Formats: sequence, C-alpha cells, structure tokens
Amino acid sequence: MSLDAQRVKKDFPILETLAHGKRLVYLDSAATSQKPRAVIDRMVRFYEEENANVHRGIYELGEKATAAYEGAREASARFIGARSTRSIVFTKGTTESINLVRYTWARANVHEGDEVLVTEMEHHSNLIPWQLLCAETGATLRHLPIDDDGKLRIDLLGEYLTDRTKLVGMSLMSNVLGTINPVRTVADAAHAVGARILVDAAQAAPHLSFDVNDLDCDFLAFSAHKMCGPTGAGLLYGREDLLEEMPPFHGGGEMIREVWADHATWAEIPQKFEAGTPNIAQVVGMGAAIEYLEDLGMDAVREHEMQLTKYALDRIFSIGATIYGPMDVHDRGSVVSFNLEEVHPHDMATIVDQEGVCIRAGHHCAQPLMRKLGVPATARASFYIYNTEEDVDALIDALEKSKGWFI
Repeated sequence: MSLDAQRVKKDFPILETLAHGKRLVYLDSAATSQKPRAVIDRMVRFYEEENANVHRGIYELGEKATAAYEGAREASARFIGARSTRSIVFTKGTTESINLVRYTWARANVHEGDEVLVTEMEHHSNLIPWQLLCAETGATLRHLPIDDDGKLRIDLLGEYLTDRTKLVGMSLMSNVLGTINPVRTVADAAHAVGARILVDAAQAAPHLSFDVNDLDCDFLAFSAHKMCGPTGAGLLYGREDLLEEMPPFHGGGEMIREVWADHATWAEIPQKFEAGTPNIAQVVGMGAAIEYLEDLGMDAVREHEMQLTKYALDRIFSIGATIYGPMDVHDRGSVVSFNLEEVHPHDMATIVDQEGVCIRAGHHCAQPLMRKLGVPATARASFYIYNTEEDVDALIDALEKSKGWFI
C-alpha cells in the first residue's frame, strides 16, 4: 500500500489556507503536526453528542463518554503492541509521562551512588528530569556519546552501562538529527546489568511502526499532538509489574479505592495514575488520530517519508548546506537539521516564512547536543504525511532567496 500525499493533504483543512498570501508549506511537524478533518470532527462530535465525565455517571451519556475514552486506550495499546490496556496511562504528553516515572519509579529505585544513563542527543524533556533526580538523590548522570554521523556509540555501551546503572533514558528517534536509535540493543544491555529503560518515542510514534515487546522497553512515552492528534494528550506505557509497584503520581479523585480521614488505598492500574478529570476530548481525539494513521498504514507512512527525506537531503545539500545526522534514510526519520554558512538560522526561518514556508530555528530543546555539534542553533525542516516534493522545492526556492539577502 502506497501513500498518496496529494490526497492526504486534502484531509488537513489548514493546508488550504495562505501564509503571507502564498501557499502554506508546513515543514515543522516535529514540533507539532497538523490535524486532519477526521480528528477535528471526532472531537466536535464528542462535545456535541457524548460530553460527560468518565468513570463516574451510570447514566447513558456518561457511559458513552467512558466508552469513547476507553476506546482510545484500546487503540493506543493496539498501536504500540501493548498486551493489555492496563499498561497504558494517559497523560498530558511525553514530558509529563517522563516526569511520572521520575517521581514514582525512579524516586523509589535510584539512590546515592547509583547511575542514570542518557544519550548526548536527548531532548530536554528526557534530560532535565534526570538532572533533577540525580541532584536530589546523589546519583550520577552519564551521557552515552554520539559519533560524527550522529549515531550512538554503541561500541562504548559496555563502558557506560555498569552494575551501578539503574535507568537508561533514550529517544527512539532524535528530534534534531533524525537518528533512529537501536533501542533493543540498548535494552538488552541495560537488562543484563539490572537496569530499566525508558524510551522517548515522541518523534518516532508519528512515523514508525514499532512494538513495545520487540523493543523490550520498560517504559515508553509519546504525545498525540505530533501524530495528527490534539495537544494536551499523550501516554505512558509501562510494564504492568512495574506500574503495580509504583506509588501514585498525583493525588485526588478517581485514583483511589477507599478513603478514610487519615489514609487511602489506590485504584487498580492504570487509574491509579490518572487523578482528577482527564483531558477527555483530547484523548478521544488521540484515538481518532491513531485510527487515521492506521488507515493510512504505518509502513506506507515510513516508505513515503523515506523517499521524501532522500529528495530533501539531496536538494538541501545541493545548495551548500551543512546537514546534521545520518545521510542514509534507512538510519533516520524525516527530520532534517541544517545550516547555511551565510545565514543565521533565525534569519533564515524569518525570511522563508515570507514565502509561506514554515521551518523551525533554534536549539530545538537540545542545547547540550548543539554544543556537541559546535553550533548555537540550526534550522530544521521536518516532513510528514501531507508533504510532497513540491513542498521541498518551495523550501529550496525560499532558502535561495534567504541567501540572496546576505550577498
């Protein structure tokens, strides 16, 4: 099954609009994706026909709302190959999911003298929580290096993973380099020394088909808004035995079994971690986004993006840009970070915006990685299911104009 990006583009109302009087070319899906009509309509239908609180009312409307909410949990489990919906905890997104693990599992299991291992390419959301944890506990934070091609130094894994390592945090796909990381290799090595592994799949989930059992990860997190869904919704996958032993994250309604004046007992997982009224419509929208991507076929999504990324890499390289990350599209996703010697990334993004082209410029919430690359910032074009070679051509034309400003 192949993906027809021109047809897919028609599913996204915002792509029919103009930017500065020109056709909108949206190339910042790594920051947040656009939303198809199917997701927008599903959320509207929830508010118009099903809106009630979940897990509470026994009246028909409340049962409809709960069914829609839990239907999204079933879709989420199916999407990542989870064996049970009990292992799917809904959160506001990847950042909250990672902090949930920090405050619950990690606080109970990481102590002075222990080590946490992350990689040099991590997003701040999978770095700062572990900095804070280590400062709090006296543990040591270590960083697995990358090579000159933007790949992990797996050959050094034995040096960085020790019997003191309690947790490994790593991205499945880098939001800067596009690198697709060998999670299963790291997971096997981590488990061999008794460590757990948490996978940041925020960039991977919209673009790759993966199975949490094949990855053998202990925790995995991603956000809806990068994969055609709304903001304010995401999930944490956790192994059931780990979730069972973890204390609650937030206290309040819905996460309890029984409450007395001076103590309480907790609900079963995953409700133990979902205190208060959740972002119901957003979670329902996430379920609709997953179904939309499943209808397209994740293998078709990956094949389309590999072809488009190859075209983009060739064209961006042809105008003299420095590109960061692997050049082989089999090793990377559809994120392309680059710099033009003549133009600062922020100036570049401002100028191409005047041509209707949206790209990102900055450190991309990865300042340690920028220092490793020896640059203060990069420009970043990120491609998705609704992008075409014509969009790449529009980017190149706009970049050529940006170079002309500084000649």
